[in-house]
Amino acid sequence: MIEGEAAVRHSKETRPMRIVVEQWKYIFKNLWFVLPFAIVPAVFLALSVDFRDISLVTHSLFFGSFELSFFEIFSAWTFFRIDSALGSIYSVLAIICLVIFSALLLAFVEKHMRIGKRTLSGVIQEFVNHTASALVFVLVFGAIYEIWALILSAVLYMIVSIASKTAARILFIFLSILFIAALLYIVTAIYLWLPCKVHTGFRAYEAFLYSYRLVSGVRWKLYLSLLLSYAPCFLLLFGASFGPEWVSRLLAIVLYLFGFLSFIVRMETLYFETDKLDREDLLLSYKEM
Repeated sequence: MIEGEAAVRHSKETRPMRIVVEQWKYIFKNLWFVLPFAIVPAVFLALSVDFRDISLVTHSLFFGSFELSFFEIFSAWTFFRIDSALGSIYSVLAIICLVIFSALLLAFVEKHMRIGKRTLSGVIQEFVNHTASALVFVLVFGAIYEIWALILSAVLYMIVSIASKTAARILFIFLSILFIAALLYIVTAIYLWLPCKVHTGFRAYEAFLYSYRLVSGVRWKLYLSLLLSYAPCFLLLFGASFGPEWVSRLLAIVLYLFGFLSFIVRMETLYFETDKLDREDLLLSYKEM
């Protein structure tokens, strides 16, 4: 037993790529248990993306005259559609689904890691307790993303106005990548707030301070793991816009499905690791060997 616990603790040592490996190991090992939590939010997130403007931007960038309005650029980046009433409804439903299923998935994974059981018993009660915190987290994260998209769109619109289209194209690509990298770094500052809030019961600001302290020792490793996971998703979504819209939406559903699972599960695995908590799901797996 002691050797088993030592092996688990040893596996918890934070090394480069450990954060990525641990969360994907958990997801694929428990895929049929966690997958249902991600389907609905993934669908509505995919419906919240304006692929027509993404296609317009990418085609203009590589093949067209490269003349874009601020609205067209912003619509390609934002997750809150304003091109139609139906699009806005999809965006609102995506927010609601993210809150509900984030709280549910967090409650399920938390229970599994704490006591080693993959059952829904008690999950609904924990979901009720987590919902308010999940709502705050989703709204804050969404606000950060939309402000980021607004600033990026304004900068890119100014770049498009440059007389030299070649220089404008190069700067457009470079600044897009730079802004994506900056966004993911900002995410690291608040990444562990939600599990800290629901696990400890601290008030919002206290949970933020505690989460900031926990992540400080692994920030660059977390940042690298986020960069490796989500930067390719941006590229794939924009790359898929060269094909039919249904292909883009189908790809988006798959990417958002696994992106959502990855985001929440990574959050829990990293919290248990940085707070030095034993994971009963790993201990039980060791005992069963």
